[in-house]
Amino acid sequence: MIEAVWGSNPRFNDGVSHEFIRSEGRKFPASRCLVAASEFYIRNADRKFRAFRKDGNFFYLAAVWERPMGDRPVSYRIITLDANSDVIRYQARHGAIIERRDAQKWLDFSVPEEELLLTPPAGIFLIEEILTKPVQTSMAF
Repeated sequence: MIEAVWGSNPRFNDGVSHEFIRSEGRKFPASRCLVAASEFYIRNADRKFRAFRKDGNFFYLAAVWERPMGDRPVSYRIITLDANSDVIRYQARHGAIIERRDAQKWLDFSVPEEELLLTPPAGIFLIEEILTKPVQTSMAF
């Protein structure tokens, strides 16, 4: 396990760091990695939500890493796919979920991408709105 920066090297993207990469039409024959997660966040207009597994298990997000270059450390981008029916009401895509039992298959390239990068079935995620607490902006007297 190593520490890496989330997002591509902006040096090659007109100064923009891309945190995600679409799965469709792509092969990932090298530089595969996993990001351990217990939930992911969704922004929908001014509202924020968190999605987590109903069974409480953690999961992995499929990702690809990039070598360090210059002063930029190792970095990674999360691979996305079409959202499942639990998430689609909030956003169109989410990170590709790799089940814990399939982690080694992703890392050792023993299974083709198209067999692992699948939209999860309905009913595995719970979605909760993140309600921010009011912030006191001045002293009450």
